[in-house]
Amino acid sequence: MKKEIGISVLLLVLCVVTSVMNPRFLSPANLVNTANLIGLFGVFSLGVGLVIITGGIDLSVGSMCALTGVVLAMALTEWHWPWPVAAAVVLGISMLLGVAHGLLVTRARLQPFIVTLCGLLIYRGIARFIAHDSTKGFSGAVGIEPLRSLASGKFFGVPAPFVVLIVLSIIMWFVLHRSIYGRYLLAVGRNEQAARFSGINTRLVIASAYVIAALFTGISGIMIAFYTNSISPSNHGNFYELYAIAAAVLGGCSLRGGEGSVVGILIGTALLLVLQNLVNLLGIDSSLNFAVMGAVVLFGVLADQLFKNRAAK
Repeated sequence: MKKEIGISVLLLVLCVVTSVMNPRFLSPANLVNTANLIGLFGVFSLGVGLVIITGGIDLSVGSMCALTGVVLAMALTEWHWPWPVAAAVVLGISMLLGVAHGLLVTRARLQPFIVTLCGLLIYRGIARFIAHDSTKGFSGAVGIEPLRSLASGKFFGVPAPFVVLIVLSIIMWFVLHRSIYGRYLLAVGRNEQAARFSGINTRLVIASAYVIAALFTGISGIMIAFYTNSISPSNHGNFYELYAIAAAVLGGCSLRGGEGSVVGILIGTALLLVLQNLVNLLGIDSSLNFAVMGAVVLFGVLADQLFKNRAAK
């Protein structure tokens, strides 16, 4: 709880400073756009946060978004599938990739870093291959208004992606903080061997976290594809995994595993996007966004290390 309070205060201070430096921050258009981006990035950050809680990592988020975006666009415009079928197939592909990650980590005992790094390369390559390295869009697709409204629509003035994020966050809050499964996730992250000796099926718990993360990435991938309205397989989704990791670390997820909260991940995502918004509003070169993300991750890991050292004394 202390971490959540601390990051909330930091977010509040940052919002106040940003609004003072540039009043446009509080304009309705900017607030709606920021909320929209928080929704888009927050969904896959929730999934990556779960994986980090188990002591793992997922570096394949951006490439998976590219692959799912390309498949979705081709299914709707070239194969002429109905949108429910196309969306179901995209989510199914995402979950199958999550299953593959989970099996390689738990059964083959490969390091999550290696497994998902290979996924980053493989999925990007497949996306470029099936798209013939050309940009895909949704021109000519019919009957896709429900999917488009999911990415760019509004519910009572609130951006649809933000509403989706809130709904998923409420569900995951109960899953992580009020269910036996959530306790298992945290226990596995703290000490996998001890959790196994206590009767927990650690392999199943860890693998399920990768499946959930992949599912959330697939949901984000659909929304982001319609938000951008075009998918260039060579760069669509680049560095999204860094946004997710930074948001989770900022929100109190320890890279050692065993710590983290849904509320923290949400606040971490909001803080990251507000920082990016500050860079844009102040007219600072957008290339510094990555420097900001790197500094944020470094700060989060350093703070986590300091807390650990203090607790050990």
